[in-house]
Amino acid sequence: MSSTPEVYLDSASAARLHPAARETLLAALDRGYADPRRLHGPGRDARLLLDNARAVLAEALGAHPDEVGFASSGTEAVHRGLLGLTAATGRDGIVHSAVEHSAVLHAAQWRDSPAHASVAVDADAVVDRAALAAAAAARGVGAVALQAANQEVGTRQPVDEVDLPGGVPLLVDAAAAVGHVPLPQRWDALTASAHKWGGPAGVGVLAVRRGTRWTNPFPGDDGLDQPGFPDVPGALAAAAALQAVLAERDEVAARQHAQVDRIRAVAAAVPDVEVVGHPTARLPHLVTFSALYVAGDEIVTALAARGFGVASGSACTASTLEPSHVLAAMGALTHGNVRVSLARDTTDAQVDAFCAALTDVIGEIRAGAGL
Repeated sequence: MSSTPEVYLDSASAARLHPAARETLLAALDRGYADPRRLHGPGRDARLLLDNARAVLAEALGAHPDEVGFASSGTEAVHRGLLGLTAATGRDGIVHSAVEHSAVLHAAQWRDSPAHASVAVDADAVVDRAALAAAAAARGVGAVALQAANQEVGTRQPVDEVDLPGGVPLLVDAAAAVGHVPLPQRWDALTASAHKWGGPAGVGVLAVRRGTRWTNPFPGDDGLDQPGFPDVPGALAAAAALQAVLAERDEVAARQHAQVDRIRAVAAAVPDVEVVGHPTARLPHLVTFSALYVAGDEIVTALAARGFGVASGSACTASTLEPSHVLAAMGALTHGNVRVSLARDTTDAQVDAFCAALTDVIGEIRAGAGL
């Protein structure tokens, strides 16, 4: 194994805790321990902290504070958001793009409906807008789900350009996009996850616009917040991290775009390697490619031995042992897949070192297999 510290290139799975989040979390542990629903002093103190976190997140997401609730994860936020929209309308059908996060697919599977529809995407993972609108107009559709950007290949969806029929609410899964790019303006419900932008794990966000019909689909009160005891320090740390990330977003994104362009060019120059995802309408920090004649876990393991931590969505490393449904929907190569997602502090030197290691690793693995 490499004796040098690992270069973490898997921030799309989870970003390192932002220094602002760490500082806020430690301070909030001493003040936010009480039940914010109580009227005693510590309870009122915790309520103030929770309200402050809600206000900061609302401003960052382009919402009002009373439109923002907390969940235990981005996955739970998607489940409660989508199923709450369909429960309120009385129509169980969920229409979604074929490349949505598995949380959306699982929500649709959990409540069966003949009106469910998965809408095709093109080779860059961009949804067919006309087909999405047509599917949303079908009888029995209670909600449409369309992500702001894809978590596997980085493609940004044209959310604001989608023309949906009146009365059909739109849920936007913004987990991959928050903190990296401006968010769509058009949504009825929006979900996010703090550990994707440098906040603590275990803090999800569900926002529902005023006037949107939504009801809690699970046992508990009919509010946006998850039932049970709220994680006040976690919510406040998540808000502090997002505030800090947004303050530096443009500068970080410009640097990451150039770094990813470098990785894309080097990967594309390797024989029989396919770089996937939209070349320009994409997240700044993420790039995915697939290599013929090489298994994804082989590349990941070999890169880890050289000190680079990356991810793979190929069948051999997925927990379901199934190929990536995103790559399959795009018609892309699902074998030998590698996803690289830069951290906010990834340096040019680290990217150059990674590019050199990538070329060597793929060549060595193929040579070892007699190719």
